[in-house]
Amino acid sequence: MQNTNTYIVSNWKMNGTAVLMHEMVKAFIENPATKNDKAQSTNTTPRWVFCPPALLITETKQNYPEIILGGQDCHQKRTGAFTGNISASLLKESGATYVIVGHSERRHYHNESNALIAEKACMAIKCGLIPIICIGESEETYNNGLTLDFLKKQLDESLCGLNKEQHFIVAYEPIWAIGTGKTATRTDIEKVHSFLRNQLPDTPLLYGGSVTASNAYDILTTPNVNGVLVGGASLKIDEFKTILEAARMCDTAT
Repeated sequence: MQNTNTYIVSNWKMNGTAVLMHEMVKAFIENPATKNDKAQSTNTTPRWVFCPPALLITETKQNYPEIILGGQDCHQKRTGAFTGNISASLLKESGATYVIVGHSERRHYHNESNALIAEKACMAIKCGLIPIICIGESEETYNNGLTLDFLKKQLDESLCGLNKEQHFIVAYEPIWAIGTGKTATRTDIEKVHSFLRNQLPDTPLLYGGSVTASNAYDILTTPNVNGVLVGGASLKIDEFKTILEAARMCDTAT
């Protein structure tokens, strides 16, 4: 594996404030097990990747340089006349180390194709970022028993142009479980992650989709799951601390 840490990626989406950011980060760094960057680099501490709205990245980095940051999206071009977009190079300059690409909300609301996601991932790597590439099926696809066939095509096309030796992460997020309160069963997650592991032996694999304090440990102890991508629960300090503790328990036990 490229990294034996358990990844906890918090995606705030278009939520949160500067005040909440300070509260959340202080709660994280004041925990004795995660209070400095050295602790985050050990194999017994989960690697928290904080992905706030882009306007909070610079402020977070300036005030808390030990925090590992990520963007929620980037453009496929390094620069250009693309009003309202954000480049991977600017995310890097602002203090980000990671960037999420291909989230189902981007695919759905902005009609982003697998080919476009691949371009974004390649540009992220060129600019020194580590892309977190999201894949996932609809409820209809799941109910029809076509999940693995769909994911194979989505994965192949979303990774087009990438070298499997490069540093990137893949996050499996079934669309029907994102923000719905539904969570894939442990059997479902194990089946998909086993399939993904066969495709990508050395790539960290995350699960996302209504991850909460109550189900985080069960998900994180599923074979071939190297972490979780957390949405709504990452905006709640107490709940998110419980998720971090679940990850720490998993790391300590291995």
